[in-house]
Parts: sequence; structure tokens; C-alpha cells
Amino acid sequence: MTDPRTLVLIPARMAATRLPGKPLLDIGGMPMIVHVLRRAEEAEIGRVAVATDTPEIAAAVRTHGGEVVMTRPDHPSGSDRIFEALQQLDPGGKIEIVVNLQGDFPTISPGNIRDVLPPLADPAVDIATLAAQIHTDEEATNPNVVKAVGSPIGPRRLRALYFTRATAPTGDGPRYHHIGLYAYRRAALERFVTLPPSPLERQEKLEQLRALEAGMRIDVMIVDTVPRGVDTPADLETARRILKPRSD
Repeated sequence: MTDPRTLVLIPARMAATRLPGKPLLDIGGMPMIVHVLRRAEEAEIGRVAVATDTPEIAAAVRTHGGEVVMTRPDHPSGSDRIFEALQQLDPGGKIEIVVNLQGDFPTISPGNIRDVLPPLADPAVDIATLAAQIHTDEEATNPNVVKAVGSPIGPRRLRALYFTRATAPTGDGPRYHHIGLYAYRRAALERFVTLPPSPLERQEKLEQLRALEAGMRIDVMIVDTVPRGVDTPADLETARRILKPRSD
């Protein structure tokens, strides 16, 4: 049963430089954006819509029965795009939680999408997100892997202190690979999009640091695996292997 107070928005645009036309690339007979849409629908946590500025993306989603919100083309980030979509879909303010699901996560599990919600049961939490424990040095030292640094506050849960591309924290102990899936309280999203880019956000090129620098609380749920994002041709082939239709 989906919750009418929760809205899952999938921002999608065609401007990826490393993989042009990424949302519409075929994976197992369906565009990548439709795979993400299906995972969100299967999570059954709320209404699901794709937020895009591209008619071709909108047409593909509608062809597969999905809901689309057309947004302006000049948004600097996915957060700004989903805020415009929220205003269009729910001008009356009934939606309380907005989930921002990246459109290049075709292999994410519905369970992982559901996992982002529990921290928001605590009224002190503004934003919730996910991470998975790092098990290899290659992952720990890769600047393309964002690390979530936080204080444990319960089983499989951290209160975020920082996010970084560096290998952190130092010393013995776990490190966590941040997964770019967010659940915002509506008021937190409204505040976030009004804030200017912060100094650490600009330095690390990580948008979530804007929230931390503004004193907002982000809690992190720890999950078992990292969904594979699709940023390169090699990533695309991996996703195609994982999602290859089974032959009976």
C-alpha cells in the first residue's frame, strides 16, 4: 500500500557528457529511465513520477505507463528540478516526504528504496540517505566513490557528520560508500533549494554538504550493497548483463 504523503521523483535529463542520451539507452528492451521507474513503483512507498525537461524522455515514460512532470531546462541540480516538480504535482502541500531517486540507478532494488525512509520517523531528521560498507582499498581510495562519515546511532544507522571524496575516516574501522538516494521532509527540501552553494560543497563538489553546513541533520541507513550507477559504456554493459531478460 503506497502512502499518499510520500512522493518519489526521478529527475532525468539528456545532458550527460560521458554517456549521451543516457536515460533512453536500451537495457533489456526498455529505456534505462523506465527500469528506474519500475523499481520505484515496486517499492510501493508512494506516488512515482519522472521530472524532466526533455520531450523524448517524457514520451518514453508515458509509453510505458509512467507519470511525467515537465520542468524548466535551467535547473542547476536534481534537487531544484524535483522541487519544481513537487510544486506542480502538489500545490496544496499534502505531500510530506519527497524521495529523490537518480535516473541512472536501473539496478537499484525496491528494498533499498524503502530503506531510505525509516530515519524520517525521527522528527529531528531533515534528510535521509543510504550508504554501504566499503570492503576494498580500491573503493576506499577512489575519489569517485563518495564516503559518508558519521556517528553510529543505532543498528545500521549513522548521523552524518561529513561527506568526502577522500579516504575517510583514517585509522582502523569501517568506511562507507555513500549512495545518492535521498528522502527529504518537504520543509527541508524547501529550505535546501533556497540556500546558496556552500564553501565545502564547492570544494568537494558534493551538494549534500550544503545541508550540513546549514545545520540540517542527515541520517544514513546502512544497506548491504551499492546499486550500480550508469555513467560510462562499461557501466551500461554491466547493467545490461544484470538486467538481461531470462530465457525460459
